[in-house]
Amino acid sequence: MSQEIKHVTLDWLGELRFAGGAPGGPKSFLDADNASAPGPMLTLLLAAASCTASDVAIVLRKKRVALTRLSLEVAGTRREAEPRRYVAIHFIYHVAGEGLDEAKARHAIDLSIEKYCSVLHSLAPDIAVTYDLRLG
Repeated sequence: MSQEIKHVTLDWLGELRFAGGAPGGPKSFLDADNASAPGPMLTLLLAAASCTASDVAIVLRKKRVALTRLSLEVAGTRREAEPRRYVAIHFIYHVAGEGLDEAKARHAIDLSIEKYCSVLHSLAPDIAVTYDLRLG
């Protein structure tokens, strides 16, 4: 079995601003001061949000749900002491679509969080991950 290896490059743009991405691919911008772009910790929340949202969209499509809305709010709680890592992440999923009900939405979210979301599963296992669901 072969392992997939991902590569990125990161270039300093001055101050605490950086641009990075896959070599030769589009760039994302980061600003550790969160002034001109999201910083690393916000980017981590965005990565987790986009990962789980992608999973949910795929699972709901397989359940024959025609999505009309999928948006997330994410709150990350950080430790006060160094390292100021996340100790909890809370998602609020806003989902609507034809053929959607609460059971289908919760099943898709649970599968993402518990099994599929590679970003969440790359984080420390003691981070509490919780969610709320808003239909419509």
